[in-house]
Amino acid sequence: MSRTHMRPVFGHKPSCCVSQRLTERLNRIRAMKLELTRKPEKPEDFIMYDDSDSEEEPYYVQKEILSTSYNFVDYVRNREIQNSKLSSIVSDYGSRHILTHEMFRETPISLGNMNKVFCSQWLSDRQVVFGTKCNKLMVYDVATHKLDQIPSLISKRDILSNEQQQCGIHSVQINPSRTLLATGARNTCDIAIYRLPTLDPVCVGENAHRDWVFDMCWLDDEFLVSGSRDTKMALWRITPDLLESKDEVPRHHHVQSVALKECRAAQKVRALTFNKGYKEIAALSLNGFIHVWDAEKFRQKLSKKLPSAQENVCLAVQDSGLYAIGCRSYTLLLDSRTLQPVRKVSSRYSGCGIRSASFQGDVLTVGTGLGMLMFYDIKAGKYLESSINSSRAVVLKASKGFVFPDEEFVDNIQNVKYVPAIYTHCYDSSGTRLFSAGGPLPATLTGNYAGLWQ
Repeated sequence: MSRTHMRPVFGHKPSCCVSQRLTERLNRIRAMKLELTRKPEKPEDFIMYDDSDSEEEPYYVQKEILSTSYNFVDYVRNREIQNSKLSSIVSDYGSRHILTHEMFRETPISLGNMNKVFCSQWLSDRQVVFGTKCNKLMVYDVATHKLDQIPSLISKRDILSNEQQQCGIHSVQINPSRTLLATGARNTCDIAIYRLPTLDPVCVGENAHRDWVFDMCWLDDEFLVSGSRDTKMALWRITPDLLESKDEVPRHHHVQSVALKECRAAQKVRALTFNKGYKEIAALSLNGFIHVWDAEKFRQKLSKKLPSAQENVCLAVQDSGLYAIGCRSYTLLLDSRTLQPVRKVSSRYSGCGIRSASFQGDVLTVGTGLGMLMFYDIKAGKYLESSINSSRAVVLKASKGFVFPDEEFVDNIQNVKYVPAIYTHCYDSSGTRLFSAGGPLPATLTGNYAGLWQ
């Protein structure tokens, strides 16, 4: 959970320096090696062997172990004296503990007659921003339970022509310094930039895409990449002079893309993500390909056909570089170095399409088309198990939300147990609260769902 390098207050050794810890560590290593030497019923595809059979660890390793405390109390005390360089904490410990002990409880959020929530992000510890299919950008306050609508930004093509494509806000992204928010404009083919935390308008990016913008990703605090159904990817730059406007009444600028390139071998770019470790942009297209771009040169490097071409709609990347792609019946894990499949994570439920995916440390969270959130432990290679009942995997089941009762709902959906699809989910900075949202899976149905788990 936590790791703190201790220094002696009195004498030559810190309080955590107990030789018995080395014996216990050695016993754990022996048990682990014994477990690895057992022949599994089904051999693994990839096996790594230790380069040394010696169990004796070097002296400097033993010294480091004895001077390191894994006690959370020591971590808190070290933080109190503002000595954070000597301590660290596992980022996903809070969420993992709450999940395995089944402590999450859902608070349903009423969204009125809005239609399907497609994307969301935490703005702060008490505000969540999300975009809907009915082209509304909303901010929800988790403390007061109030909803505020942010006005959509109008591009020049909206003013000059009668063709206004308002087909939903599909992406909401915040830059690394959390000073800018990128999302869709009133015209779904354009992008809008807002200043944080005030949400004042900054600019509209226009005339790059001819079809809906499905996703975006920030490369740094200035550069942004957008992907569209027209198979093109655009590079935008939000320069500092755009942020220096001192008008009493907030107004927005109109900017053009720095570069616009076609994503070769793609049919409709569906999802984007930025791999910081390898400085790559990964793009997912609806024809079952993953495409890798060089982020520094904005140049497409390669494309690879995925094992499944059905409903590849979401893409996430772990800090280590592991890609997760949500498919119709499983989540595909890809090695970012080779783009070779590492594992196919079955969804456990038949007909359960993966609609959203995210990484929280070593835990992969997936939102499904059957109103469930599931949690996969990457290191353990299995779904998170409940500490209360080890035979049961951790699953969060969403409430029903709202569905507009049209003829199709009355004739077909009402006769079976209705559950919403989880199109988006996001953790707060502490990892102890989870916002999930979505709506009816059929495209013809109108409705919504949103819930706060805490």
